[in-house]
Amino acid sequence: MIHIKNFINKMSIMESKQSKDVVLPMTDARGLRDDISRLLTDLHEMTKEEAVKKNEEIIKINIAGGSFK
Repeated sequence: MIHIKNFINKMSIMESKQSKDVVLPMTDARGLRDDISRLLTDLHEMTKEEAVKKNEEIIKINIAGGSFK
């Protein structure tokens, strides 16, 4: 997540200077890509787990044998 924070900080600086271009070194760009990919993967897993939980139903079955003679 450090790369995302660095990108946000860099964007703030560039906006304050009213610059039109943002340049990232390749290592920063790769780190940003990796952080974003990790976040998207985590989000996908969380939504998949929530969907499974919503689809889970508790089914209770009671069987009464009655009286046998």
